[in-house]
Amino acid sequence: MERFLLRHQEHIAGVLSGFDRVLFRGTLRSISHIEGMRVFLAAHRVLLKDFGVFVDKHSNHIKEHAQSYAREHGRPYQYVISPSASKEEIAKKIMQRDEISEGLICVLSCVEPCQSYAIRKDRDAKKLKLIPATRKCLHLYFYFIDREFGFMHVRLQSWFPFPIQVCINGREWLAKEMEKAGVSYERHSNCFIDIGDMKKAQEMADATLKRNWPKLLNQFSQILNPIVEELDIRDYYWTIRQAEYATDVIFKDADYFKELYPRLIHHAIEQFRSEDVMRFLGRRSDGRFGGEVNSNIRKRNEGVRIRHWVEENSIKMYDKQGYVLRIETTINNPRRFKVYRKAFRKGQETKAWIPMRKGVADIYRRVEISRKANARYLEALSVVGEKEPAHQYLDPVCKPVSKHNRRYRGLRLITPDDAKLFQALLHGEFLIHGFRNADIRALLFHKPNSDKEKRYLMAKTSRLICLLRVHKLIRKVPKSQRYQITAKGHRVMSVSLMFRKSNLSLLEKAA
Repeated sequence: MERFLLRHQEHIAGVLSGFDRVLFRGTLRSISHIEGMRVFLAAHRVLLKDFGVFVDKHSNHIKEHAQSYAREHGRPYQYVISPSASKEEIAKKIMQRDEISEGLICVLSCVEPCQSYAIRKDRDAKKLKLIPATRKCLHLYFYFIDREFGFMHVRLQSWFPFPIQVCINGREWLAKEMEKAGVSYERHSNCFIDIGDMKKAQEMADATLKRNWPKLLNQFSQILNPIVEELDIRDYYWTIRQAEYATDVIFKDADYFKELYPRLIHHAIEQFRSEDVMRFLGRRSDGRFGGEVNSNIRKRNEGVRIRHWVEENSIKMYDKQGYVLRIETTINNPRRFKVYRKAFRKGQETKAWIPMRKGVADIYRRVEISRKANARYLEALSVVGEKEPAHQYLDPVCKPVSKHNRRYRGLRLITPDDAKLFQALLHGEFLIHGFRNADIRALLFHKPNSDKEKRYLMAKTSRLICLLRVHKLIRKVPKSQRYQITAKGHRVMSVSLMFRKSNLSLLEKAA
């Protein structure tokens, strides 16, 4: 990222990294699985034949509580007929109509699909049984302008097991914090185009990691869901269902950014094999994925946006308000990444790299991964507008090198084979968490017809990876089988591909 900022430093006002949209999900774990629900019903002496009456009673209680809560605050309770209708737009229209600046805006209700339970007859055993079921029930949306978080909402399912979601916007929260601290700013839509004290704003954005999120989020559940206290259920267990972490590069000059952004888009299209929106839906060889990569194109009124999907997680680039270049990483499935924390190995407590949890306890690691992904994306774009002579970093990699008494050939930068390798490595999804031998092998070679051929292609790919490592174009991720492209690698591979794709007529004109 530093190279990108250095290249455009005269035109950049500052850089701000922080959460954009964060969706927290609260789960009552004791009743969120079938056995726990059976125990819960037994503890409350509820027979299965009375299950419907029991849950209807408490579902109605939640609905009545929401209506009462709206009346107490003098705000509307409105039923939304279509589940596809934008509740946020409805809430914002009410907010503007009634000029709400703080507190509850409205309570919206809508029948939507949910995961719950049902009673079925077991004909063989001649008795009733409790089973998990997909059904429809009333969901309640509470929209607020919170003193701390600004415009936000809480979504509560009115049917067992009562999951709850709290959605906040990091930029809304930061605006509130800067107002309290007296930091001036200019904000358009969901981004800042000018901040009086950028360093202090970044410190405030980083302060989200130190919050006691379970305690904070439980305050919403205690106010809006009376069933938890009434039935003596433990507090919610909070996870992050979706988190968008954005790095905003704020430009001083809109004209400069307007001229630069199409070049960044063109580079991403050429090097990451994407157009307006890029989606990579790679499938693994274990059946979930099979190495296939697809791309989709979507036209947007706001401008050109590029998104790279790798499994459930994504990274995207788009412009905001003509001044801001936003790089945003969205993590939907954190288990694709690792966190170094306490774990049990052979009955003993130790520290190890294990899959990252959805729980809020690993929020710091989520931020670390997202921030690095954004930085790598900007680093990959730093070659756009390169003013240094290309030979300064192309010539050295064309020469043979020796390591551990072994000689490695120089790279053949514009030959079809090496160009194909570079193009594979620069796939957008590899910017998020690197690539493996199998990932590159699937892009370079055909599907093997035998185990012998598979071993041959694995060995051939390993030799290519080793060649790139000795030339320092890639590096190995510690304690993993993944590799990442270095800053040098981005420059060398991107420029060599641009040379290969250059129009000869343009070169003749330049001569």
